[in-house]
Amino acid sequence: MSRQAASSSASAAIGAALHGLAVRAVRRLPRDMSITSAATLATLHRTGPRRITDLAASEGVTQPAMTVLVRVLEESGLVERRGDPSDRRVTLVSVTEAGAAYVERRRQTGVDALARLVDELPDDEVEALVGALPALAHLAELESQEREGPAR
Repeated sequence: MSRQAASSSASAAIGAALHGLAVRAVRRLPRDMSITSAATLATLHRTGPRRITDLAASEGVTQPAMTVLVRVLEESGLVERRGDPSDRRVTLVSVTEAGAAYVERRRQTGVDALARLVDELPDDEVEALVGALPALAHLAELESQEREGPAR
């Protein structure tokens, strides 16, 4: 097998393992809101106030669907709409304190569930995961850049 084929095979195996783990982790989270709603809250928490059109694009839904989603989150007290001080014609959606607390609780629930599984691994496998942390952080950074698209 060529070096390129071996590298491609390793990338595919790593991708499959990470994808499977991510899917199972998401399925274990509380189902008190849709994945799109939770992802939208997390985006707002991570990036700050955004226009509905920008949120729709980043979450992969239509603008009308995002408008409805934001209305539901607003009625639940998790987000609020505010005027943009730099352009009074624009409305920005921002996460409230309750929304930020929800995102942090949900994240911690996921972290705790995975940490419990890691605690069941043998020491050598934990060490391998610790050694992979810089690469995993870099993967997260690359994914975030890809998802957010080019800077405006």
